[in-house]
Parts: sequence; structure tokens; C-alpha cells
Amino acid sequence: MDTIDTIQAASGDPEKLEELYQAARQAGTEADFQTGLEACYANEPENMLLAAWHYRLRSVAAQPGAAGTPARERAGANWKLAVPLGIATGMIFWALSDEKLRFFHIPYLFLLWAPIATLLALGFLAFTARRGYRRAALVGLGLLGACLYVLLIAPGQGQGYHRPYLDLAAIHLPLLSWIALGLAILGLGSAYPNRFAFLIKSSEVAITAGVYLIAGIAFGGLTIGMFQALSVSLPEALMRLIAAGGIGLIPVLAVASVYEPTLEPASQDFSQGLSKFVATMMRLFLPLALGVLVIYLFVIPFNFMEPFRNRDVLIIYNVMLFAIMGLLMGATPIRPADLSERVQSALRSGILAVAVLTVLVSLYALSATLYRTALGGVTMNRLTILGWNAINISILGLLVYRLLRWGQERWVQALQATFSAAAGGYIFWSLFILVVIPLVFR
Repeated sequence: MDTIDTIQAASGDPEKLEELYQAARQAGTEADFQTGLEACYANEPENMLLAAWHYRLRSVAAQPGAAGTPARERAGANWKLAVPLGIATGMIFWALSDEKLRFFHIPYLFLLWAPIATLLALGFLAFTARRGYRRAALVGLGLLGACLYVLLIAPGQGQGYHRPYLDLAAIHLPLLSWIALGLAILGLGSAYPNRFAFLIKSSEVAITAGVYLIAGIAFGGLTIGMFQALSVSLPEALMRLIAAGGIGLIPVLAVASVYEPTLEPASQDFSQGLSKFVATMMRLFLPLALGVLVIYLFVIPFNFMEPFRNRDVLIIYNVMLFAIMGLLMGATPIRPADLSERVQSALRSGILAVAVLTVLVSLYALSATLYRTALGGVTMNRLTILGWNAINISILGLLVYRLLRWGQERWVQALQATFSAAAGGYIFWSLFILVVIPLVFR
């Protein structure tokens, strides 16, 4: 039973609720208790006991240094730690960027960049928050173990298997690294509003990293161009330092720019800046995505067999499916009160329509994958695609069911709970691909 279910069960028992709160304080999970209680209060605003706790915790959060204090009232980013860790990451990237450092056909940097950046980011988060050292260390060791497993098992693969396995590992180790960050920040058994807030905040970190990358490319290109204008050729090692080293600076700096490590994810500031821009952008893209899906469903019958013949079309379908998942998640509000009832109604209808149409298109793509598998047999790539299709279609189906079942009053909670639950499927399949698939295909 998670935090929300526990609080819900005690929502009519003042003594039990007080015991839960005191236990959370002793365990250092007070912020998680507050997040769960706020979710229960949003579902039952007429419950006087929950209302009393809502105002009690709000007054506690307003005190200086409290866990619920908004991020903008906190101290600035910890650049004194972020910059050295960013430089360290950059130097590691630079060292691994040597063309000779390859693991079979794939450069070590392409395979290990995400785990390396994640380990440094874990250190930044733990030392800035001044807590969670043990959890960060355990998660970091687990991530290192996954990387070591990939490096040890790949050489034992048959001639036709180590290449596709390493390609899959290069794609899924970044996903596993993202999951590791979530486990280090949230722990196990966190409330779904906290998990969903982490999903949104981590997306902002990725977008911030993209902005830094664009700026870095512009600066690096200008630097190289200035030297070329003087007919000066920079040494290859220096070129790699500018490129790989510059990219290595970005991950930790992006985390420091967006995320406040001393606060729980649900207590982060989502009301301004990039948070507001991303949410608005996703909601503006929603009707465009709906229009494209409607047109596409009308076009499918005129070229029905194309994905059954063309592997590249199926890859596009899978990319589309992940993009739609990200779009729906980004369009979901953190707090229902941030939007008017009219906007909420329109947004709920749009998300529901996009989810239903995406399920239809995805089932069509899944049937093509099953057809190709029946003809050509099961391969690493086909099994991977089948698994991701099944997981994402199940998530969308659950999302549609909950939106219809939970109704207009709890539609935001329905979305947040669904996306939070989806993390379990992503963890399972990522580990299956990295750990089990090389044992099956040898």
C-alpha cells in the first residue's frame, strides 16, 4: 500500500493520521506524506480532517527552511559544486572520445555517456541536499553493475548478436540512467504526485540540456571558425576537448539550473520560466497531434501494407508512440487549480482523443510487427519493439480507462497516477533488454 492509499485509509481517523505523520517525520519522508495528503485532499475537499491537515501542513511549509518552501525562495543553485563536477564529466568524455577507444563497433563514449553523467549528477544531488548518501551510493553501484554486465556479456554473444545487443544497450542505458536518478530522488514507495513531478522536472532538465547544447555548438563553431580564419588548424585533441568536453559539461549544469535538490519533486517550482513554457507548448501541440492522427487514420487504408513490408516505417511508428507519450505527459497539469474549469474540460477531451487514436494506430503497427515476426522469426530487435509496443499500448489503454472511470473531477489524478505507474513497466523492460535478452540470443 503506497502513501496515498495509507492516508486515504486513515482519512477518518485523527489518531491514525497523526501516527502516520509522526512516523514520516522520523523516517525523513515528511515531504512525501505532505504530497500524499494533498492528493487525498484534492480528491475529497469536503473531508474536514483532510482539510485541517491541508492548512496545518501549509502553515508549516510557509516557515523558513521548511520542506514545502517554493524553490524560488531558496538559495541559488550550488554552482560551487556543479561546475567542478561538470568539468570532471567533460574531462571523462574527452578522454573517452578518442577514436581508438571502441568496444567492438561502438565507441565507449556512445555506450557509457549517460551512466557517467548520471553518477556525477547523483553526487551533485546528494551533496547539495546533504542527505540520501546511502541511497545515491546504492543506485550508483547498481548502475555501474549494469554497465559492467553489458561489457562482460557482450563478448560472449555470437557473431550475429553482439552488434544488435550493443546497439540496444546504447539506447537503453540512458533510459536506465534516468530511472536510476528517479530511484535516488524518490526511493521506493513514493506517492504518485511526487513521481509525476519527477517525470515533468526531468523532462525540463533534458530540454535545458538541449538549450545548453545548441548554445555550446554555436560557441564551439565560432571558436573554430575564428582560428580557421587565421589559417590555424587546431590539434585533434583540442578539437575533441571542445566537442566532447563541452558536451560533458552540460548534464550536471542542466540539473543545477532547473532542479532544487533540497526539495521533493512535488515541491519544486512549476509556476514560471521553463516549466510554464514547456506545459504551454505541449498543450498547443495537442490539437496539432490530434489533427495529424485523424488524417493519418484516413490515409492508412490507401497504403495499408506498407508497414508490413517496410521495417523503417515500423521504426517511425515506435518513435511516434514515445513522442505521443511525452506529449500527453507534458500537457498534464501538475495542479488542477492552475487551469480554469473550461480549459481543464477541453484539455481532458483533447488528451482522451489523442490517446484513443494513438492506441488505434499503435495496434495497427503492432499487427505489422507480429506479421513480420511470424514470417521472419523472433529477433532481438523485434522482441524489443514488441515489448515496448505492448507496454505503451497498455499504458494508453489504462489512461483512457481511468479518464473515463474517474470522471471530470479527478482527471488530473487519473493521468498522474497512470504515468507514474508506467515507470514500473519501463524499469522492467529496460532491465529485461539489458540482462535477459543477451541470455536468450547467443
